[in-house]
Amino acid sequence: MSGTQAVAEEFLEGADAVLVFTTDGSTYGRFEGEDRPVVVVATENAVGADTFVALPLEFDSTTDRVRFGIEGALDDGIVGEGDDVVGFTQTFDESRLDTIVRVRADEFTRTGLYDLFVNSRADAQVIRDVFDVVIELGKKGQKGKPVGALFVVGDAGKVMNKSRPLSYNPFEKSHVDVGDPIVNVMLKEFSRLDGAFVISDGGKIVSAYRYLEPGASGVDIPKGLGTRHMAGGAITRDTNAVAIVLSESDGMVRAFKAGELILELDPEAY
Repeated sequence: MSGTQAVAEEFLEGADAVLVFTTDGSTYGRFEGEDRPVVVVATENAVGADTFVALPLEFDSTTDRVRFGIEGALDDGIVGEGDDVVGFTQTFDESRLDTIVRVRADEFTRTGLYDLFVNSRADAQVIRDVFDVVIELGKKGQKGKPVGALFVVGDAGKVMNKSRPLSYNPFEKSHVDVGDPIVNVMLKEFSRLDGAFVISDGGKIVSAYRYLEPGASGVDIPKGLGTRHMAGGAITRDTNAVAIVLSESDGMVRAFKAGELILELDPEAY
C-alpha cells in the first residue's frame, strides 16, 4: 500500500458519513457500496443519489460548501451531532475532486446557512433569484460604478408595515417576479436610488424605495458595516423575512436572518 493511499484510508477510517460534492456519475460511482451514508451535495442530483442535499449556490469557499452540506445532513437526520464526516470537494479545480476534509459534526458552530435557504418563509428559489441579481449587480455595478442595495425577501406585509415609502413605488400595480430577466434589468436600474426592495414569499416585487423603520437595539453586526446592514439585520429580527445586502464600500454580499449575519460572499468569485 502506498503512503498516499494509507493517508486517504486513515481519513476515512471510522467516519460515520461521506459527503461528495459532484454532479459526475462516474465520480459518484466510486463511492457506491460504502457501508455508511454517502451524501451527494450539489446544485442538482444529476447522479440520482439516494441521499442528497441541494446546494443553492456554487459557494466559492470550500468552508461554506462543506458547512452547508453538514448542516443539511444534520437537519435531515442523515448524520448526528457526534458523527465524524469526511467531505470530498473542490478547491483548485472545479472539474474534479481535489480536497479531502474531515470534520466532527459537533465541533463547528452552526451558522444557519442551510436554514437560510431551506427553512425561510420565502421560497428557496426566490432567495436564490435575489442572490443572482445582487451578485451580478456586485460584479458590474451601475454604469461601472459600485452601488449598494438592500433586498428584503418574504413576510412582505409585515415588512411594509415596518417601513415607509421614500418615493413613488414603480411596482405598486404590477405583478412582476424577481426571477424574470427583464425585471432584473429594472432592479439594477432602481438600485442606484435609496431604499430597500421588498419581495414577497413567492417572488413578487412588492415595492422599491422603502425606508425600513425597525428598532436597531439588540442587532449585532460586524464593525465597519453601515446603516444599510443595520436596517437589514433589524428587519429580519422583527419579521420572518431575510435580507440580502450589497455593500457599496467593500462590494461584499451579506445575508441576514433572525437578526443574525448568516452568509458573506464576494460577487467577483462567481
